[in-house]
Amino acid sequence: MILSSQPDMEVVAEAMNGREAVEMAQSVQPDVVVMDVSMPEINGIEGTRRITELCPRTRVLALSMHRDSVYVREILRAGARGYLVKDADDDALIGAVRAVAQGEGYLSPSVADAVLDDYRKHVSNPIDLLTSREREVLQLIAEGKTNKEIANVLVLSVYTVESHRGRIMEKLNLHSGGDVVRFALRNGLIT
Repeated sequence: MILSSQPDMEVVAEAMNGREAVEMAQSVQPDVVVMDVSMPEINGIEGTRRITELCPRTRVLALSMHRDSVYVREILRAGARGYLVKDADDDALIGAVRAVAQGEGYLSPSVADAVLDDYRKHVSNPIDLLTSREREVLQLIAEGKTNKEIANVLVLSVYTVESHRGRIMEKLNLHSGGDVVRFALRNGLIT
């Protein structure tokens, strides 16, 4: 009813379960599917995966009572462009549908922190595993500086620099100075 009341929106189908949602999306090819995460027969995550594969122009907005980052991560990974919690007000629903229809992403503010925390835990770039001090040390190692020179530049003891070097090599699974330089080149730390 909320979406139907908008002059620029038309509800073209409603589904009772995930299997029906996939079938309807395939036959109707809507601009946006509002997909419940918890659905019978095929859950919303798998339904989203199938819809985005079968209907590449259709965008999915997940709707859920779950605020847990696992649900958010999995449905976004499946191809959803947005995630809205069910207790959001009418304006949030309308705004989320419009944003997703225009190709933008949308996250309910109440899950945004969980998503950011989850992202930080599942980083895919190994350099993100390093602290800012370790990144500084990595940069200087890659530039060919000795531990003593690094200690002087950063006003640290040589032992602290050695400790940072060891943690960097361990975190990045590097085994030699040459490995460090190659890693730094691949990641744009030096040219």
